[in-house]
Amino acid sequence: MQNNNRYVPISAVTRYIKRLFENDGNLQDVWVKGELSNVKLHSRGHLYFTLKDANSRVSAVMFAGNNRHLNFKPEEGMSVLIQGSFSVYEPQGQYQLYVRTMQQDGVGNLFLAYENLKSTLDQQGLFDPIHKKPLPKFPSTIGVITSPTGAAVRDIVTTIKRRFPLAAVTVYPVLVQGPGAALSIVRAIERANALNESDVLIVGRGGGSIEELWAFNEESVARAIFQSNLPIISAVGHETDFTISDFVADLRAPTPTAAAEMAVPHLDELKDRLFQRNVRLKRVMNEFVSGHQQHLSRLQKSYAFKYPTQLIKQKEQELDRCMDQLKRTVGSFVDQHQNQLSQVKRQLLLFSPRGQLQKANERVVSLHKTLLKETNRHVRQHQRDFSNKISRLSSLNPLAVMDRGYSLTYKQGKDELVKSVSQVKVGDALTIKLKDGQVDCHITGTEASFTND
Repeated sequence: MQNNNRYVPISAVTRYIKRLFENDGNLQDVWVKGELSNVKLHSRGHLYFTLKDANSRVSAVMFAGNNRHLNFKPEEGMSVLIQGSFSVYEPQGQYQLYVRTMQQDGVGNLFLAYENLKSTLDQQGLFDPIHKKPLPKFPSTIGVITSPTGAAVRDIVTTIKRRFPLAAVTVYPVLVQGPGAALSIVRAIERANALNESDVLIVGRGGGSIEELWAFNEESVARAIFQSNLPIISAVGHETDFTISDFVADLRAPTPTAAAEMAVPHLDELKDRLFQRNVRLKRVMNEFVSGHQQHLSRLQKSYAFKYPTQLIKQKEQELDRCMDQLKRTVGSFVDQHQNQLSQVKRQLLLFSPRGQLQKANERVVSLHKTLLKETNRHVRQHQRDFSNKISRLSSLNPLAVMDRGYSLTYKQGKDELVKSVSQVKVGDALTIKLKDGQVDCHITGTEASFTND
């Protein structure tokens, strides 16, 4: 019988393989090139195609969030450069390429150069917002650095004249593509700064391929824009075109026409704004004058203006009352603080160092007398106790008994006190201790006495 626990679902195997793809760093950031085949743009905006070369092919997808930034239309047979990642599409169990960026082959080197320069300048701080200069609100002269024959200069001049005809336009003609274009743009920016005739500069051109826009990706142009003392609006290509100049400039415009709109205000809008503010100012001034006229009318009708003499006399009476009250208050205040001062003086005298020292000396003398008295009392008491104890000791002293004729008898050599005749026999040597000495003797006989117990 077979063990079914050894078998796993296809979905589990597919999921395991997908994890292997996603955990492999080499497959999560790949750069490949190939030829487009079976290109299909879904109604939701996702782009599905096959990428192939002479020996292999792989399914690929570029979601709408990424392909909307493409500046070309992917077509069958087109050679492209792609950056993306590989993973597994679980429902069909096949691996495919998920595309993040796509460039036409032939501009790949330019794209890499663009990314490298962008990263370098960003690290050096050329894109930092702290360096962005504000645009003037009402420029008198706008400098335009672009081709004198292109559509961009006509759009810019037309827009400025339509929106703000008070401003003058100075065109600095330059090459905008091909050899020498970058140097031409740099010299025009430097010349505009040296002349200092313009309040703001617009640097740009109309749309084109990456090769045609490349002059605005040159490092020399980026540094000239960064070093400009005049604020610069970059207006290169269409809305989807981004160049290095856009990141360095003080403001980026999606088109040359938009740059002109950013550079100057609209005169009609200013007139309308001025009219609205004029209306508001008149209304505020009318309300201000009306309010003060009412206030003046109230003052004119007030008691002070009608009866100034009575008001002055009334105020004089109030002044007299206030003076009397002030005197009483001041007198009470002074008396109160004098009493407080007297109390403080008494307390100072009471707690002065001299008084405290005198009290301390008196207390020392009193304590000294008490100490002597108590000491003498204790001495006399202990002397009496000592005499009593001496008397008691004297009465208990065995030697005191000898004064009355008694003696102590010991066996010689044993220090044994003889208390009974049964302790000795004839011939024993005895020592009899008396009050003033001792007597050595021998027993010649014994006789016991009988007592009634």
